[in-house]
Amino acid sequence: MPTAREALLDAALSALATLPWTSVRMVDVAHAAGVSRQTLYNEFGGKEGLARALVRDAADRYLTGVEQALGSAGGTEDRLAATAAWTVRIVRTNALVRALLTGCWHERLPRPAHRMAGGASSVPGRRRADPGPPTPAELLHRAGERAKAALNGEGRPCDPETLAVTCEIALRLALSYALVPAPEEAAQGEAVPLVRLVAGRGAVSGTSPRAGARSPR
Repeated sequence: MPTAREALLDAALSALATLPWTSVRMVDVAHAAGVSRQTLYNEFGGKEGLARALVRDAADRYLTGVEQALGSAGGTEDRLAATAAWTVRIVRTNALVRALLTGCWHERLPRPAHRMAGGASSVPGRRRADPGPPTPAELLHRAGERAKAALNGEGRPCDPETLAVTCEIALRLALSYALVPAPEEAAQGEAVPLVRLVAGRGAVSGTSPRAGARSPR
């Protein structure tokens, strides 16, 4: 059974699917979640706190999906391909994740303002030190760090720098295809083979993708 916090976030996300954030009312979110409006205010402190929680939840959902994709069966190519497919899918279907990864926010979305850590806040104390949503570079870096941690030590020699570059290129390739004006299946169909190629020539072979593979002499 979901907690009150989870129910409120789900209700707010459902409201956001049909309404711009400026038209989403706290009383309606509380009613849809089956809790009192006071419970909502106790949990988030206000609409700004709810917006911040929605954005954090979107970032967490993306990173959780990255970890699940990296935990799938197969070698480096398979696992990075699964991560690419997940990135394409969630960017196409989740407007908050798309905004987080691209930095392109529009008026329908809640974009919380940055707040200095330790500043005054009506949000409960455990969430006051909140620097705001991650930038696109920060979120990609977090995903890349998870990829490096998951793929390092698969039983074959691997240069850490090469693996880091391979993961970064794979994620950026997936994101670029996620944004192209084409059906999701077509975008995945193009992105996944490219990611496999990058992984195969980079992390697996030990050759840096940035340097390019060199012909043996």
